[in-house]
Amino acid sequence: MPPEPRPTSAGPRKVLVTGGVRSGKSRYAESLLAGAERVSYLAPGAVPDAAVDVEWAARVAAHQAQRPAHWRTVETVDLPRALAGARGDAVLLDCLGTWVTAVVDSLGTWDQPLARWQDRFDPYLDGLLQAWRAHPGLLVAVTNEVGWALVSEHRSGRTFTDLLGRVNQAVAEQCDEVALVVAGRVLKL
Repeated sequence: MPPEPRPTSAGPRKVLVTGGVRSGKSRYAESLLAGAERVSYLAPGAVPDAAVDVEWAARVAAHQAQRPAHWRTVETVDLPRALAGARGDAVLLDCLGTWVTAVVDSLGTWDQPLARWQDRFDPYLDGLLQAWRAHPGLLVAVTNEVGWALVSEHRSGRTFTDLLGRVNQAVAEQCDEVALVVAGRVLKL
């Protein structure tokens, strides 16, 4: 069980929660919003087809089942619009890795060298950062930590690592706090 969040000073707070897959980062991020009356849960990944990927659909269903009933779920890749629509809410964005995947899927560029199309990805990141800075309330984003493993032998794996690493750094720069979750333990960075 993650530790209870410490009380903070009044006012907007922006938090990035990072860690490995199944490290407990989503559970910790959700605990930061436990006292919020209104929460928008932004789910920017593709909605799985349970008939095609039973295991992924089960993961998504487990995440959905553990959310409080009064949280509003918004499934979208258009994070600037979703953040603007959640101006009176605390926001949990889970997760930046699925967002990067969805954006690159929409661009159809997985098999192309990143240098050829990064300028097409950058406006998506810029839009996210502008909306992140503009949101007046509590924001918590979850992401996967990348770069601790071997460099992928596949272009798509290297592209994902490069892009998510950039996204994580850019969002972290806009946050008051960054937490690393390892084995269910939270380290404040």
